Amino acid sequence: MADKPYIAINWNSIEDMLDKLTWEKLTEQFWLDTRIPLSNDLDDWRTLSKAEQDMIGKVFGGLTLLDTLQSQDGIAAMKQDMRTQHEEAVLNNIQFMESVHAKSYSSIFSTLNTKAEIEDIFSWTNSNEFLQWKANRINDIYQNGTNMEKKAVSVLLESFLFYSGFYAPLWYLGNNKLPNVAEIIKLILRDESVHGTYIGYKFQIAFNELSEAEQEEMKNWVYMLTYELYSNEVKYTQYIYDELGWTERVKVFIRYNANKALQNLGFDPLFPDTADDVNPIVMNGISTGTSNHDFFSQVGNGYLLGAVEAMEDDDYVKWLN
Repeated sequence: MADKPYIAINWNSIEDMLDKLTWEKLTEQFWLDTRIPLSNDLDDWRTLSKAEQDMIGKVFGGLTLLDTLQSQDGIAAMKQDMRTQHEEAVLNNIQFMESVHAKSYSSIFSTLNTKAEIEDIFSWTNSNEFLQWKANRINDIYQNGTNMEKKAVSVLLESFLFYSGFYAPLWYLGNNKLPNVAEIIKLILRDESVHGTYIGYKFQIAFNELSEAEQEEMKNWVYMLTYELYSNEVKYTQYIYDELGWTERVKVFIRYNANKALQNLGFDPLFPDTADDVNPIVMNGISTGTSNHDFFSQVGNGYLLGAVEAMEDDDYVKWLN
């Protein structure tokens, strides 16, 4: 028998109250994609041009890849430096929700796209040079970086790099199109807002323990990485949005969110762009509040759960068959 005891997590003895508050926030806003009526967006989808449909497929393919990276490698890498058992519990929650986010895009694809189109989207996602560079650059830090570097790049991913893909559904929402697709994006945004803030807070704790020289070195590393990622994101944005003429507007949006990511890390902005520079239609959509749906089995603000009834014998027979 091992001499060292295995320690049970005690939620009545909290070392860092933000662990408990974040856990409660994340569990309070739990949701699943299956409760969003995506098929209600089919009429809107059919009114979009082929170029618009292609763009949406690509941005959601890209977002799927990044959520896959977070759920499979990113959170696992950060668990290696957890300070408390409660922090690990929060990271477990974040890891699961990143998997929910990744699956949500497949739900969108299965509703709006044909099987052949879905195969094309994933083939593109797994081969696009800018998207693959981004995923591999981030994962290299997850696998080989310091604990603080892992947290920093995670915040840049959660609070900055996702947003080149979020622009389109938020813009359509503001123009009264694809509201249920946008509802999923707003639910994801709500999660990512908490993820970025929480991990940024953990980064700041470690940053404040560094010497002045170490702080300056870390700050410079973060700014250099931010600009490196931004330079690639510009190329990715041009590839995605040039045909529609949206590129410059999206670049403003991603610069604004790069500054928000740096703010989560406790640093000053890198770019001059502010909320006032972003398309107001998109800024209105970026609000992390969500809509209520009328039908009990759908989800919106507060996540309305359906009534539950006991399983009958016939229910088990149906699933077994």
